[in-house]
Amino acid sequence: MTPEEILQQVAQEVSVCTRCPLHHSRKNPVPGEGPADADIMLIGEGPGFHENEQGRPFVGASGRFLEQLLASIGLKREDVFIANVVKCRPPGNRDPQPEELAACAPYLDRQIEAINPKVIVTLGRFSMAKFIPNARISRIHGQPHRVEGRLVVPMFHPAAALHQPRWRPLIEEDFARLPELIAAVEKERLAAEPPPEPKQLSLF
Repeated sequence: MTPEEILQQVAQEVSVCTRCPLHHSRKNPVPGEGPADADIMLIGEGPGFHENEQGRPFVGASGRFLEQLLASIGLKREDVFIANVVKCRPPGNRDPQPEELAACAPYLDRQIEAINPKVIVTLGRFSMAKFIPNARISRIHGQPHRVEGRLVVPMFHPAAALHQPRWRPLIEEDFARLPELIAAVEKERLAAEPPPEPKQLSLF
């Protein structure tokens, strides 16, 4: 299957998923969206009210701020893949429960495998904990980590800046470093590739 087909299959499975109790209260599941060849994958925590209404990730106030952050580094939301660690809205926007995170994990893992992004940006502590458990986001935000061969950059959730404006400059600074990190990953990849075979000149 192509990466596009895998993402479509995951979205279809999510649309009828009953693996955890969240399916009882959802209006629309939110599998995620973006190109299958995205360099950056953004992973949030869970759909909120507006996402549950529209079936799309980050479409409320935090989504508008996220689009501003992307624009600051020359990107649009159509350039990145956006997902959440849980695909259905927790009632009342409460924190995702361990069994809900576990139920959704295979979907997210397949999306990551299909997209194979150069950088994964976790937005909030629950998505950070998937890759860097037992860490404090206030201590490691913006710092790249290698996790199973992938570059993971934990950041505050955009909603944090809306609720506590003091976090906004930190989020903006962390985002500003992403192009540099992507360039470094690409440089590593090129360095790891074997040199091309020298062409043999034919005498005839």
